[in-house]
Amino acid sequence: MAKIIVPVVTVFDHDGKPDHEANQKVIDYLIGNGVDGILVLGSTGEFTELSVTEKKDFLKFYADYTGGRVELYAGTGSITFHQTLELSNCVYEMGYRAPLVIGPFYYSMDQEKIFTYYDTLAKRLDGGMYIYNYPARSGHSVAAETVRRLVDANPNIIGMKDTVSEPSHTNQVCRAMEGTGFEVYSGFDDQFLYNMASGGAGSIGGLANIVPDIWSDLISSANAGDFSRTMRLSRLLHKLMPIYEMGSSCSLLFKKLLAYRGVEISPKAIFPFDEADNAAFSTVRHILQEVLAEYEKMSR
Repeated sequence: MAKIIVPVVTVFDHDGKPDHEANQKVIDYLIGNGVDGILVLGSTGEFTELSVTEKKDFLKFYADYTGGRVELYAGTGSITFHQTLELSNCVYEMGYRAPLVIGPFYYSMDQEKIFTYYDTLAKRLDGGMYIYNYPARSGHSVAAETVRRLVDANPNIIGMKDTVSEPSHTNQVCRAMEGTGFEVYSGFDDQFLYNMASGGAGSIGGLANIVPDIWSDLISSANAGDFSRTMRLSRLLHKLMPIYEMGSSCSLLFKKLLAYRGVEISPKAIFPFDEADNAAFSTVRHILQEVLAEYEKMSR
């Protein structure tokens, strides 16, 4: 059965610290609209701004407030191995299903180094973990053969988020892991159908922040085998994809659009991505308005 997991935005106060009350509003909005899971402190969550202690505190807040109402996943990849290990091991006792780990960014990594990194990490974890493959941010891509080697050596590596421009990579991973129960999620919303056709588990898609209702409907339709509605809902997500191209960081626009949808939060983002062009926001708001109007007609 397919799932939609939201790589949730982080709402900050005027001092640049997580605003717990505002983040509670986002949590309630997402859960109320039927998402399957929430990924806390993923790329959309602007995790780079927070210290290890702040990340721990925020992850604990999230677990306490959700109270088991939804599956939780934690973005724990850090610039250093020791920070990644520390953050990853602390989330199990909080109730998170597993950490999701992007490889070290900045340094070049060939497949042998990638294997060594994840193999060493997995063997020192107290539970399961997901690989986060995002070449545009990490500078390297985890090959399907490397994924298979890692899982053969470490059964606690249970899945992967594959945020790639070429979805054929996702298919290669699914083929390499076929029959193992390994979960492969698309990182881009518009690759959902390709992911499902390849045998994947669904999507960890950022658009679910602003249209969790459409995403939940899409998941229900796909799982029920309603091909016609699945295709129509997928097209709505495709129409929203230009939002990702409207700035170097989409988190600010996502938060502005959440506020537009009635979630009373500040759109403040981390520096230097804390200002959005008014024309860009006007464009994305118009795109969202058209998609919501079309979805309303579908739901009558």
